[in-house]
Parts: sequence; structure tokens; C-alpha cells
Amino acid sequence: MQAVHQQLQDTIQTLYRKAVDADNKLDALQQAKQGKFSAIFATDSGFRTQAKRFTPYVQEIAEDWQALKELDEQQMKAALVPLVEKIQLALKTLDQFKQTV
Repeated sequence: MQAVHQQLQDTIQTLYRKAVDADNKLDALQQAKQGKFSAIFATDSGFRTQAKRFTPYVQEIAEDWQALKELDEQQMKAALVPLVEKIQLALKTLDQFKQTV
């Protein structure tokens, strides 16, 4: 399990760096009166967070990862699936955003 936690930590760090860069671009778009939307992800995306920037979603992922550490192995395996799905969705969305901007 230690290897899983290390991989999650590395991925979340990468995700955070990408989110900060994307948020800076979103700030620039907003100042140019572009990028009008109410949230990055839809309400059925699996995220509890509703935000116009990526970093709050990364914070939710990090909080979920920290909570994962408190679970026994069986519970952790069950909670790992939605966490990985959030990470995949965030990475995919960030990569798509980077390509379009």
C-alpha cells in the first residue's frame, strides 16, 4: 500500500502544478471577458466541489487521499476507485484545456 500512496502523492503534486497553471490562464481569460462558465465540472462528475478554478478540485482530491489513509485496507480499496476516477477526469480536463488555450 505504501507504493500506492507514494504514486497518489506524486500524481496529486503534478495535478496541483497543472491546476495552478490552468487557473492563471483562466484568470487571464476572465480579465479579457472570456471563459464564462459556472463550474469546471458538472454536478454529476463525482466531485463535491463546484468551482470556476481547478485548484479547489485538486484540494478535494488531496483531502480524499488523506482520508484514505485512515481507512482499513478493505475500505481503502473501495474508496480508491472514485478517487482515481476524479484524478483521471481532472488530468484529462486539464490536458484538454491546455491544448485549447
